[in-house]
Amino acid sequence: MSEAPNNANRRIALFALAAMAASAALGVALKPTRLLAKDRKLGSLEVLIPKAFSDWRLDPYSMPLQVSPDQLAFVNTIYAQTLSRTYLNSAGARVMLSLAYVEQQSDEWGVHLPEVCYPAQGFKMRDASISPLHAAGVAMEVNRVVATLGARIEPITYWVTVGDQISTRGSERKLMQMRYALKGVIPDGMLVRISSIDTDASRAYALQANFIEAMHGALSSDIEALMFGVGQRAKT
Repeated sequence: MSEAPNNANRRIALFALAAMAASAALGVALKPTRLLAKDRKLGSLEVLIPKAFSDWRLDPYSMPLQVSPDQLAFVNTIYAQTLSRTYLNSAGARVMLSLAYVEQQSDEWGVHLPEVCYPAQGFKMRDASISPLHAAGVAMEVNRVVATLGARIEPITYWVTVGDQISTRGSERKLMQMRYALKGVIPDGMLVRISSIDTDASRAYALQANFIEAMHGALSSDIEALMFGVGQRAKT
């Protein structure tokens, strides 16, 4: 009398095992293996980012914000390349540029975002927002936030790219990574940060927009796609 139920139980167990095996096989099949960084073959940021463009020139006497040695050591384990420069225009205005390039997107990506690295140096952050920005025909969204430390007030414009797409939100970055994964691709990415010292945030953001547009027009196509994305359109 109990043979039928036992047979049914065995069939259920076998079906469950088969489903688990299929799920595991599917997971292996969908696991991304192709590194976009290898296809890109990015050269040295020191060479790719021009030291002079439009009205902007490298200022050899100014140094961007320096991170603590322990944070710098951690950052160097995550990023394949970083670049920090200060530029000066003919009116004497200065803009700081910071780039961090990662060959594989990971959960540690956020360590270099301003909301993380600036407070680690004692700054307070305020007035965070996401704003549209147009640079040389490219429509995009950027993050903006003001960092303060004593009398130093530093408005910041930044964005992150995942592969060849710009993201301003952590949830967007996760979604973009998943889309690449479905294609079997592990995306690279870059954090682009532009800032200046100014008590007037609106004036600082206008200056930074001028710098971004000038820089965009001076880049080669390979680094332009990485920094500014491909076919960007501002969200409404």
